[in-house]
Amino acid sequence: MEIIQVAQHADDLQRARAFYQRLLNAEPAGFFDPPGLLFFRAGAVRLLLEQAATSALIYLTVDDVHATIQSLLADGVEIVAEPHLIFRHTDDRLGPAGMDEWMAFVKDSEGNTIGLVSHHKPETSSLISDRGPTT
Repeated sequence: MEIIQVAQHADDLQRARAFYQRLLNAEPAGFFDPPGLLFFRAGAVRLLLEQAATSALIYLTVDDVHATIQSLLADGVEIVAEPHLIFRHTDDRLGPAGMDEWMAFVKDSEGNTIGLVSHHKPETSSLISDRGPTT
């Protein structure tokens, strides 16, 4: 069994389209209005944005959570939690073995909290944490 689709609340589909298009660096996979359904692909999972959906806490992988946060800050996106080391993967049960998992949280254009996740080699993570918090 695999997850095929995640729905997220969006009051304004055009505003949500612009936000997720930039964040995912991808064009929408589909837009149907009416009834007001906006789809993006996030790997093998469809991300559905619609007014009738409830808010969900979605975690998205990014290449570098620190660089992504800096870029989003420049766009005026609200940062809920700065990048922080969340877990060290000693095996591959929850992520790539030998990697550190970093997370940050932002608000999307519709007020939903989105988790951003990236994996880094431990020596890269040490260098990142030595720089102090990103602002």
